[in-house]
Amino acid sequence: MTIAFGLVVVGDEILAGRRRDGHVVHIGAALAAAGHVLAEAVMVGDEPEPLEATLKRTRSAGRPTFVCGGIGATPDDLTRSAAAAAWGRPLVEHPEAVALLEARFGDAARPHRIRMAQWPEGAEPEPNPYNGIPGFRLEDHYFLPGFPEMAWPMVDAVLARDFPAGEPERVVAVRVFGVGESELVEPMEAVRASHPGVRAYSLPSTGGAGIELGCRGQGGEAAALETLLAAVVERGGRWEPLEGAGPASG
Repeated sequence: MTIAFGLVVVGDEILAGRRRDGHVVHIGAALAAAGHVLAEAVMVGDEPEPLEATLKRTRSAGRPTFVCGGIGATPDDLTRSAAAAAWGRPLVEHPEAVALLEARFGDAARPHRIRMAQWPEGAEPEPNPYNGIPGFRLEDHYFLPGFPEMAWPMVDAVLARDFPAGEPERVVAVRVFGVGESELVEPMEAVRASHPGVRAYSLPSTGGAGIELGCRGQGGEAAALETLLAAVVERGGRWEPLEGAGPASG
């Protein structure tokens, strides 16, 4: 069964352009490979009110959600407290997380690093294979570090453990020349109506590079694209294979 996921990326550095986000691309691809879909991705800064409001909304959406960033020990790491506020629960020290931090840092775990073990009441640990400092799970939300080298293996582990793989989505596509995107609107609408579960899409380009025209689905996408290609030819256009996707010849 295909499951729709959410993603929240936390950090002023992302919004200010000081760091480039990679979570959307990587996690979206990981979900697609597992037969699921990333339905929503939100970026929010290190401010308590917007972060709390975002988590309240994603909680109410009722979909599993990855939250990346803001679970460290410094004053600008506000995801733990925002999650506690969004769920209406106190922050408490989780015994297992405390033990992991004390084993790693010894006496230096307190007074500051131990904050990373302060989670909303009822949260459970999410193992971090990179350095052993866990994230946490609260209902259907998975709170992970912002560092890709930590977060991405944790996402893979969550998917393998909690979400049986579905049928991966397939994409077939070509590059179309000689027709305008507006001329493809009606054929695309017809394909969506006649091929349930298939999504037709077009991605225009500049500089004479044509239009990427394709279909996505878990069955029937190749037949749907053939229907679109017939409409392209009828309108005087032509098409070429798109490397890595679509029919093998034009």
